[in-house]
Amino acid sequence: MIEEVLIIQVLKRNLGIMWVGSFLISGSFTMILPFLSLLINSMGNYSTAFVLRWSGFVFGITFVIAFIVSPMWGRFGDRYGRKKVLLFLSVGASICIFLMSFARSVYELFLLRLIIGFFAGFISMAQAFIATQTPKEIAGKVMGTLQTGAVSGGLLGPLLGGILADSFGFKYTFLLTSTIIFCTSLIILFFVQEIRPIHDKETLLSYSGKQVFRLIFTYQPLLVVMLVGMIVQIANLSIQPLLAIYVSELHGEQNLAFLSGATFSAVGFGNLLMAREWGKLGDRIGYEKVLLLLSFLGALAFFPQAFVTSIWQLILLRVFFGMIIGGVIPCITAYIRHIVPYSIQGEVLGYNTSFRFLGNVIGPVIGGFLAGIYGISSVFIITSGLFIFGGCLLLGTKNKKVEKIGKDLAN
Repeated sequence: MIEEVLIIQVLKRNLGIMWVGSFLISGSFTMILPFLSLLINSMGNYSTAFVLRWSGFVFGITFVIAFIVSPMWGRFGDRYGRKKVLLFLSVGASICIFLMSFARSVYELFLLRLIIGFFAGFISMAQAFIATQTPKEIAGKVMGTLQTGAVSGGLLGPLLGGILADSFGFKYTFLLTSTIIFCTSLIILFFVQEIRPIHDKETLLSYSGKQVFRLIFTYQPLLVVMLVGMIVQIANLSIQPLLAIYVSELHGEQNLAFLSGATFSAVGFGNLLMAREWGKLGDRIGYEKVLLLLSFLGALAFFPQAFVTSIWQLILLRVFFGMIIGGVIPCITAYIRHIVPYSIQGEVLGYNTSFRFLGNVIGPVIGGFLAGIYGISSVFIITSGLFIFGGCLLLGTKNKKVEKIGKDLAN
């Protein structure tokens, strides 16, 4: 009993620190977003087409690399300790962002954004770190709480980045961001305690990367849950690069930057309101059931955004949309915590992160393609069908028996 109380105390402290860490890392990584195209434009006498094209390349390359390496970091965390990987990722990201302050060409910036993709797995590793220490019966609630940290940072990061860039310039914004991330690594080093169970048989099992890969792509319920996470990212990211244009069509040029930012942030605000509640509901009735509900509600919230006639209608619908999709990541993470052996949970969560990063890459491409042919409204209409598709996939696995995975891997 005393040991259990101590573990809960350590979990609470770790959760608080990881919340702060996720907030700082997420905010730091998104600080650059408001002025990325301006930064590239300041590096030379480039045409508008060149700036727009390379803004996409510089932004997207980080996600491409992160998509490739996330399972690797998860596997390292499972084998050598997740705290060590968290430290490595945060210090590596800090160094890369520090070097960005000295980039003098778009190609140097692109290379550094490529390299930082190798260190972009902090949030997913923090999720694995907390998930594996959390009692299964409250996994959804705890992961929902952790999710609010990353969302809060993502909301405030672009705002603070824009203010700093206007006030002090790009170089000092990068230097401050680098310092924040490095301080995060120091907090983790001195105050985070990793709990690694030693009496649970599943912690002693060892699986090859090939076995884990086979598990994910042959165990249908797990694969479907990960695909739903990717679908949500595709749908959400499909419209984000187009929001400023859509806002200008609805409201005109007056206060365009402010209203575009408000529309962008509305989803994150909705996330904050409901992420923890969806996780708690998943703890009670099952994470697959909650994900099924969220898939169809996501379509219900996304589809009407194509037909709004005022900016305030759009903002309200996007808050509602954010309230719905805020439950996706906590429920998927808690689901993996429940059915996957401890010794490979980090690696499986790494694959889950890869699916989400893939959605980050695919979404803007699909959105731009649809908007170019059929108009921006079509993005809402067509990609809302992705939510229905995800719900149908979940319905297809609804009657399948979901149990603890382990023996299948050894076969």
